Amino acid sequence: MQDRCGIVGISSKKNSPLAIYYSLYALQHRGQESAGIATYSNENKDIKLKRGLGLVSKCFSEEDIGQLDGNVGIGHVRYSTSVGTGIVDSQPFMVTHSKNKIAISHNGHIINSNQIRRDLENIGHLFTSNSDSEIIAHLFFRNFIKTEDLVKAAKKSMKKMEGSYSLAILLRDKLIALRDPHGIKPLCLGKYGDGYVIASESVALDTIGAEFIRDVKPGEMLIIQKNELESYQITEGNFSRCFFEHIYFARPDSIIDGKSNYKCRIEIGKKLGNDYSVENVDHVSPVPDSGITSAIGYSEASNTRYLECLMKNRYVGRTFIMPNQEDREKGVRLKLNTVKPNVRDKKIVLIDDSIVRGTTSKRIVKLLKNVGAEEIHLRVGSPPIRFPCHLGINMASREELIASKKDISSIKERIGVKTLDYISIEDMVEAIDIPRENLCLGCLTGKYPVEVGD
Repeated sequence: MQDRCGIVGISSKKNSPLAIYYSLYALQHRGQESAGIATYSNENKDIKLKRGLGLVSKCFSEEDIGQLDGNVGIGHVRYSTSVGTGIVDSQPFMVTHSKNKIAISHNGHIINSNQIRRDLENIGHLFTSNSDSEIIAHLFFRNFIKTEDLVKAAKKSMKKMEGSYSLAILLRDKLIALRDPHGIKPLCLGKYGDGYVIASESVALDTIGAEFIRDVKPGEMLIIQKNELESYQITEGNFSRCFFEHIYFARPDSIIDGKSNYKCRIEIGKKLGNDYSVENVDHVSPVPDSGITSAIGYSEASNTRYLECLMKNRYVGRTFIMPNQEDREKGVRLKLNTVKPNVRDKKIVLIDDSIVRGTTSKRIVKLLKNVGAEEIHLRVGSPPIRFPCHLGINMASREELIASKKDISSIKERIGVKTLDYISIEDMVEAIDIPRENLCLGCLTGKYPVEVGD
C-alpha cells in the first residue's frame, strides 16, 4: 500500500534529470522516506536508475544527477507505509526482460494486488518487494511484451487492476502517463521547453517553469515520444477524486483538477467561522502547517483575530518510536513549540485539518494547557473520519479511528478541549465546490467508488 506519494515524468531536450530533481523537491511534502529517478539515454539505449532513502537532497548528489543522462525520465518520492521502509520498496521500480526494460512510478493502491501477484507468480514472475507498484510494473510490462502495443497493454492491465493509480512509466524513450478510471489520485500535464512534463501536482510545474496545460482525465493514457503527445481514452472515466487532497495532502498553492487548494481551504475556514464559531475568545490559531489557510478563513468570517500559538520545526522528519510517555511528549515538543505570550491566560480557537486517532490532538492540547491556556476550542476542517481508507492513504484501522465508535462529546472529553466541532460533509463539499458524486468520501461514509471487500 502506498500513501500520498509524488510522481513526475519529463520528456524534453532540456536537462531532464535536473528538472526531475527540482520537481521532486516541489513534491517533497508527498513523501519523505525515499526518492528515486530513472532516465533513458538514447546514446546508451538503456535506463539508469538511482534511488535512496530520506529526503531528495540526501538521495542525490551533483554527481548522481550528472550521471543520470538522457532527455526522458521519471521520478518518485515516497511516504512509507506498512509495506516497508527499505531501499527495496523505494521507487521507481524497474523490471528487466531480455527484450526490454521498464521503469514505473506509482501513487495509489491496488486493492486486488495480492491476487494479481499470485497469478503472475504462477507463470514465473519473481518479485523483490511487497509493493503493489512492482506488481503493476510486471503486469503492464508482460502485457506489452505479449502485444507490442502500448494501448492494448494499458487496456489489458486496467481491466485487471482495481483501486487507485496515477502512473509515470518509462519504456525506452517513451514517457507514459496513466490515471485510474475514477481519477482518485491527481495527475497533471504541462509544457516544458520543447517537450512535456507530467506530475502529481501543478507546483512541480511551477518550480521548473513549465506551463500548465490540463489535468490528465480519469481513464486516460498519454504517450510522449520525441516531443510528440498522443492521448488515448482507455476506459470511460468518472471522477471520484480524493477529498483529502484538497484539504490536506496537496500543497495549498497547487491546482488540483481545476480547483485552487488555497481557495478550498479558505472556504472551509469561512464555513467554520460562519457556522461553528466561538464567541468571547481572544484569537484563532492554526495547527501548523495544514491548518493555517483554514484558520485565516475562520478569522475573516468570524471577525476573530488571527494569531499563531504554535510554531512548527520544519526541519524535523518522522521521529523515532518513543518507548515511554515522557519521550513521546518530547517528540511532540520537538516538532511543535508554543508562542507563550499568545497562549498563557488566553481563550483560543484551534483550527486543524482533521482528526484521525486523536492522539496528536490530545498532546497538542496538553502542550497548550501546560503553558497556561485558559480555554481551547477545537474546530476541524474535515468531517469525522469513521472508516479506513482502502485507496492509498495510510490511515488507521477502524478500531483505531477515534470517531468510529465515539460521539463528538466523548471525543471532546478524550482530547481535553472545552468545545469541539467538525465541519459537516455538506458544508465541506460546498466549500471545495465539487459535486458530491465526484468525490471519494469513503473514509467518512464507508461507501467507496470501487468494491473494497470486507
